[in-house]
Amino acid sequence: MNRFEEGDRVRVDIPDKDDPDYDRWHGTIGTVVDVRDNAEYRVEGDDGASMWFRWRDVRPAGGR
Repeated sequence: MNRFEEGDRVRVDIPDKDDPDYDRWHGTIGTVVDVRDNAEYRVEGDDGASMWFRWRDVRPAGGR
């Protein structure tokens, strides 16, 4: 499981194309702005929008 901290740059990677958030968020690069139980991350995209994601839908944005 990936573990991130506030301030980490991440990429949203939603594997299920049927997920209602896929079109809006898949591939978004952003910053972790809040962490819940090391399993959910609030990611703020570069456009200022933010949303909570499960750990399995978040990857390092670059070579981490």
